[in-house]
Amino acid sequence: MSTPKPLRHYLQFKDLSADEYGHLFERAAVIKKKFKAYEKYHPLADRTLAMIFEKASTRTRVSFEAGMYQLGGSVVHLTTGDSQLGRAEPIEDSAKVISRMVDLVMIRTYGQDKIENFAAHSRVPVINGLTNEFHPCQILADIFTYIEHRGSIRGKTVAWVGDGNNMANTWLQAAELLDFKVHVSTPSGYEVDPAVAGVRGGDSFQVFADPKDACRGADLVTTDVWTSMGYEAENEARRAAFADWCVDTEMMQVAHPDALFMHCLPAHRGEEVEADVIDGPQSVVWDEAENRMHVQKALMEFLLLGRVA
Repeated sequence: MSTPKPLRHYLQFKDLSADEYGHLFERAAVIKKKFKAYEKYHPLADRTLAMIFEKASTRTRVSFEAGMYQLGGSVVHLTTGDSQLGRAEPIEDSAKVISRMVDLVMIRTYGQDKIENFAAHSRVPVINGLTNEFHPCQILADIFTYIEHRGSIRGKTVAWVGDGNNMANTWLQAAELLDFKVHVSTPSGYEVDPAVAGVRGGDSFQVFADPKDACRGADLVTTDVWTSMGYEAENEARRAAFADWCVDTEMMQVAHPDALFMHCLPAHRGEEVEADVIDGPQSVVWDEAENRMHVQKALMEFLLLGRVA
C-alpha cells in the first residue's frame, strides 16, 4: 500500500518537489472526499502528533488536531506554558525527548531558526505550523483551493497585496517551484526580501509600486493582516503605511474576470480587505480555511507513510 520513506521534514515550501506536491494535491482531494462522505479512514492509527504552540492559533490547532483524529491518530497539545523552546531547556534536548515519545511534531513559533534546530535533533518528521519567515501549510491549502476551483495553477498569476511577510515569502517559493508568477505590491519599507524567501528571482515574481497594477490580469488576489503576530507594537505605523493596500472592488475589477480572492484569516474588514470583497462572490476564504485540514492530513500521511496509492 505504501513505500517507506526516509525521515523528511516540512519546514518551508521548497522542502518538497513539484512532483511530490502533485501527489499531495491528489491525496488531499481523495481524503477530503472520504471526509465529506463520512467514510472512515484511519491510516495513522496508533500514531501520535505533538503540537507545540509558542504562537496561538485557532485554525492551525483545529485543522491539525481534528485532522489527526480523523486519520485515526492522537494528539498531544503543548503551549508556551507547557514547553518553552530554548528557555526551560535547550531546544536540542526538547527535540530529543519529545521525538522519542511521538511520531510527528508540528511547531508554530517565532524564528525559523528554532524549528530548524528542533528538526535537526528530532527522530520524527517536523512540520512548520508557522514561523516569522514561512507559512508553508497555508500556501499548500491556498494552492489546493485554487486547483479545486480553477484547475492547475501552472502559468497563472497570483497578486500579493500587503506585507512582505511569511505568507509572501512562501508564495515566492511556491511560484518558483510550481511554475506560476507572483505580482507583489507592498508599501515602502515592507518589501519582500528574496534572500529571506530563498528564491533566485527571475521570472517567478514581479514587484509593483501600485497594488492595483499588481492585481491587473491576476488569476488570484490574496492578502493578509497588516500586523502579523509578534509585530503588534508597530500596529499604528502599519495602519498608516498600508492605507492604500486595502484589497477593494476596484482591484478585483482589474483582475481576471474569473479571479478568486483568498485570505488566510483572521481578517479585518475595512483594513486589508473590503467587506464587499471578502464576503463577495469571488471570495473562497471559507473553502480555503477548511482545506488547511485536508492538505495537512495528506501531508501527515505522506511524511509518515510515504506515497499512498
